[in-house]
Amino acid sequence: MCHSVTNYECYKGLHSSFNSMNMFEICHSLARQFGPEQWTLYKGRHLLSFVDNHDVTRIASILSDERHLPLIYAAAFGMPGIPCVYYGSEWGAKADKSEGDPALRPCFEKPEFTELSEFIAKLAEAKKGSKALNYGNYRNVVLTNHQCIFERACEDERVLVAINAADQPYTAHFDAGCGMAEDLITGEPHDFGGGSELPPYSAAFWKMEK
Repeated sequence: MCHSVTNYECYKGLHSSFNSMNMFEICHSLARQFGPEQWTLYKGRHLLSFVDNHDVTRIASILSDERHLPLIYAAAFGMPGIPCVYYGSEWGAKADKSEGDPALRPCFEKPEFTELSEFIAKLAEAKKGSKALNYGNYRNVVLTNHQCIFERACEDERVLVAINAADQPYTAHFDAGCGMAEDLITGEPHDFGGGSELPPYSAAFWKMEK
């Protein structure tokens, strides 16, 4: 009952960006698809965004650094589109496409509840409760090889999706347009004064009233 199409360009861009430590790749694709320019491809459309599915290798078997697993899901839930989680991958199940359909589509006896699945649940709750994350425009704000911050904005709400894929803390300096925000993932306040620090291997959804 979901009238949409799968976003395979960003599927490839997501895991390739983390494995090559080149966040420019995924952010270039997102700007090309949803950016502020009039010529962008899918402005106002809601594509199915995913990090794996029944036809491809599971993401836990693709990523070269398992610490990037929560971050790639944060990117998928923060970007424009309808995020889809393939069963089993929310707790880090592994399988390679070369092993065939039985490996990709197993029968699990019961679900597992891990830190990853709990984190994805928080992302889902943040997405569900945010107008900007569901309907907002897309704009790149900060972009380096290891970090990215992009904005999702609608009439009355802005959310900055921030990701640090490096093993070192990162402090981003930019004009946020306000002094304080709330991290939709943790519920904690965030102060933009003096720069925005991101711990190693971390993600944040900073919500601001417009």
